[in-house]
Amino acid sequence: MTDIRVLVVEDEPLLAEAHKAYTERVPGFVVVGVAHTAREAMAALRHGGGADIDLVLLDFRLPDLHGLEVCRALRAAGSSIDVLAVTSARDLAMVRTAVSLGVAHYLLKPFTFAAFRDKLERYADYRRQALADGEVAAQHEVDRMFATLRGAARHTLPKGLDAETLNRVLAVLPAGAGLSATEVSQQTGISRVTARRYLEYLVTIERAVRSPRYGTPGRPEVEYRPL
Repeated sequence: MTDIRVLVVEDEPLLAEAHKAYTERVPGFVVVGVAHTAREAMAALRHGGGADIDLVLLDFRLPDLHGLEVCRALRAAGSSIDVLAVTSARDLAMVRTAVSLGVAHYLLKPFTFAAFRDKLERYADYRRQALADGEVAAQHEVDRMFATLRGAARHTLPKGLDAETLNRVLAVLPAGAGLSATEVSQQTGISRVTARRYLEYLVTIERAVRSPRYGTPGRPEVEYRPL
């Protein structure tokens, strides 16, 4: 897969350089341009229809126009270029609008390089799956793609847990239904003990809830449902 080409949009020159340097420290990403205003960003995106840009790292508080207006202009032009918001804007209405305009990720300033890298790596994983040939075979494949993009950050996982396995566990949990650790083990290929560790972690971070499953002989089995 070729490098993911990135446009950095940030009005503060020092931050723009920092975001550029951060991006180029992540394998598989290359910065093809830096813009300090919405006008510069839209000019770069219009050039060749934005064909040389895959991802925009977009600050919202630009001096000439709000970053969300850049998103609106992109979508109005029929562009499917992905956007990762890199902003200090914490207003929930703004977050909802960003989601409605197809913003792939939302990273709040200030942040560490680990958090920044995690967002880019998740985006790269998602893009790799989304650009594959053919079609999805079942719902769990779509769920896996979204889990890749939205799952818990790698750098926050407890020792002994990894993001790839966590995403596999998340992907098999059916909406509106529950699975036991044994059933998750069977569907993911990991051991029952390992499956239980990941399921209990999901309960801890409020991504799943556990409840007893009645109707079977002996002690009720514990099942886990996604939140």
